[in-house]
Amino acid sequence: MKTLTVELGERSYPIHIGPGLLDDGALLKPHITGRQVMVVSNETVAPLYLARLQASLADFDQDAVILPDGEEYKTLEVLNRIYDRLLEKRFNRNCTLIALGGGVVGDMTGFAAATYQRGVNFIQVPTTLLAQVDSSVGGKTGVNHPRGKNMIGAFHQPRCVLADTDTLATLDERQLAAGMAEVIKYGLIRAPDFFAWLETHMDALNARDTGALVEAIERSCACKAEVVAADEREGGLRAILNLGHTFGHAIETGMGYGSWLHGEAVGAGMYLAADLSRREGWLQDADVERIRVLLERARLPVQAPATMTEQQFLDLMAVDKKVLDGGLRLVLLKAIGEAVISGDFQPRHLRATLAAAL
Repeated sequence: MKTLTVELGERSYPIHIGPGLLDDGALLKPHITGRQVMVVSNETVAPLYLARLQASLADFDQDAVILPDGEEYKTLEVLNRIYDRLLEKRFNRNCTLIALGGGVVGDMTGFAAATYQRGVNFIQVPTTLLAQVDSSVGGKTGVNHPRGKNMIGAFHQPRCVLADTDTLATLDERQLAAGMAEVIKYGLIRAPDFFAWLETHMDALNARDTGALVEAIERSCACKAEVVAADEREGGLRAILNLGHTFGHAIETGMGYGSWLHGEAVGAGMYLAADLSRREGWLQDADVERIRVLLERARLPVQAPATMTEQQFLDLMAVDKKVLDGGLRLVLLKAIGEAVISGDFQPRHLRATLAAAL
């Protein structure tokens, strides 16, 4: 097992990474306040792992909420099911919520915890690669709106993150690839040596080699923990974690939530960001080619959906959270391993990138 810490003073918390952790209740118990534990999972994950998690916490008064599986259910309406269950079972403000599942479950559980009785504790037990390397760490919680992804939410840090790498064995190939997009992102924004490591180890990662996966997860979480500790509420530096996300969120919203997986949209979005960075004179053709090859080896798309239009992209990107005072800001690349947040790119270059992608 590897353990990292997100350094946030009194609200610091550990990230435990390794195989077989679901059965180790001792890792979770120090972070549970009170006697009441509500596990939130979904219809896919609960049959696989809920009983094991609950058995490891047999000393507590437990209940569970099982949500439908999919990004299209990340809504205020479905979120209400968590509140309904908490109130029905008379959970008090000393309770702890545990998110058992992927990014949708984690985001919704965290938002419920941030708002139930004005804030209760929660723990992340991510079961997808994307959730283990990204969405479970950092305290971003929320739900989608038909006009924009993750536009309703709160910053609410977990008390602990428990990433059992054995759960990745039950992921389908598409979900594994989607998670790899966020892994590649860390190499692109901050760690050129990690990007080179991924180029060498992508075949092992695709084959689910345990050692390679643990190292990739650890290095990804270490990068995110460092950025979150420096800028918890995205006042500056943390925005670099959104490389490819403004393009990607436009794809997810434009195509309908659930049509493209988040990681697939981010994969295409990162390639668009690289292409725009090249047009701005920062990346070399060889850099963009390295990025394209690695994304394709990770089985991720590099083209935008053919059914979307350039104007649709621009309209949806204008609703993104990184828009400031009416100006669109994008995360771009000065080099592989060096991300910048820029509102100074040339609009004609953005349009050329979109035209090429579409």
